[in-house]
Amino acid sequence: MVSWHTRTGTTTDELAPVVPDPSAAGPLPAGSTGPRAPRIGHANRLRQSLRITADMGGELFSGTRHGDVFSFASLLDPQPVVVTAHPEHVRSLFSADPALVPSLAGESPVRPVVGLSVLTAVGQQHRRRRKLMMPSFHGEAIVRYRAQIEEATARHLDRWTTGRPFPLAETTQAITLDVIMSGVFGIEHAADPAESRLRHVVKRTLALSVSPVARFGELFNLDREESVGPQKWIIGRLDKAMYDVIARRRTAHEPGTRHDILSLLLDVRDEDGAPLSDQELRNELLTLVLAGHETTANSIAWTFERLLRTPATYDRLREVVRSGEDPDDYLEATITESMRVRPVVPLVGRRVQVPWQLGEVVAPEQSRVLVGILLLHHREDLYPDPFRFAPERFVGRKPGTHEWLPFGGGTRRCLGAALAMEELRIVVSEIARRTDLVVEDPAPERAISRNVTMIPQRGGRVRATWLSAS
Repeated sequence: MVSWHTRTGTTTDELAPVVPDPSAAGPLPAGSTGPRAPRIGHANRLRQSLRITADMGGELFSGTRHGDVFSFASLLDPQPVVVTAHPEHVRSLFSADPALVPSLAGESPVRPVVGLSVLTAVGQQHRRRRKLMMPSFHGEAIVRYRAQIEEATARHLDRWTTGRPFPLAETTQAITLDVIMSGVFGIEHAADPAESRLRHVVKRTLALSVSPVARFGELFNLDREESVGPQKWIIGRLDKAMYDVIARRRTAHEPGTRHDILSLLLDVRDEDGAPLSDQELRNELLTLVLAGHETTANSIAWTFERLLRTPATYDRLREVVRSGEDPDDYLEATITESMRVRPVVPLVGRRVQVPWQLGEVVAPEQSRVLVGILLLHHREDLYPDPFRFAPERFVGRKPGTHEWLPFGGGTRRCLGAALAMEELRIVVSEIARRTDLVVEDPAPERAISRNVTMIPQRGGRVRATWLSAS
């Protein structure tokens, strides 16, 4: 890690931060010039990138010994990547003009996979795509999804047996995949051959994403806009199945007769009256499948990984959901606390277009500035005893806008946040109501990195000792 400290004197080899007026947050005054950060050799950038990939959480927490702002070397950039974990810095980045701080999502490892979509677009393209997608996540849509979530949860819990350890993430992924396939494509668990093939290919693709070949493919595709190598072959199979479903649905489409997201997007017209192309549909739909499936499933798995290692908390949650009375909204507090201690997306980033003031540090223009969500969520001044899993900290209290960021923030806040929270409420509640779970190994599961997410190494491994019928 490279630490950036306040200095009274500078040399050409150092980043020279300033000691600012505490009320002055944001970019330096127009026309000012600041020294740039030192360039870092390729070997060092490779070494630090591999360390981050192997143990993101450990490396991030290690960096905090330098203060709220520190940096590390990355293969993606010859100059240091800046990390901040201060809520005021978050506020300055998330409330700024997006043109000054465009999202790094367009440079993320998922760009070669999903292409240009609401997740990876920036500027005007992002605003246009976000506007197109927003109706699919308003209140009426969430009400429709609720029945699908309940049906999928009951169907999968009915298949559970006692006595056999299994990774909870497998079930939660199956549930969230059913919800996504139904809500996005209108594909039910019993579907026609083309839709069944797409469901199968999506499941295979998601399973392959954790293989060593996929991890190699991620590194091989860093900073690319299109996939190459093994990743290209995997995505090619998925595209064939997806384009087949899009073509069939476009041919049979009758406006206003269906409410899944694919049908809604088939009705969309741009400023010139033209429909979305097949590629635009593919990019948006694949983004929803990957972003909406993986993150929610692992949030549920992390919730029970934490609950089963704090027995008193687990007991209280079961008591609340089984009684049907939750005056303190303890279920919501449990989910909020779980997403605090184990945010599935531990970092989000912006590329500052001007020198950017972060407390006593100025990040040079064109720097990658990452918000350390994992670090922010473990600040002692925001969350006393931050490494303790304690849902009661959110009983009767909502987290601060710039202090709790599992869905990101600003103009880039996750479009599907309301749907994800509804899934979490229903699935966590039903698992706690219908099952008693234990863990064979009381040690916490290690967090591992996959693409831009942080997931439990053993998938939240559990064993059911009691099951109830729905």
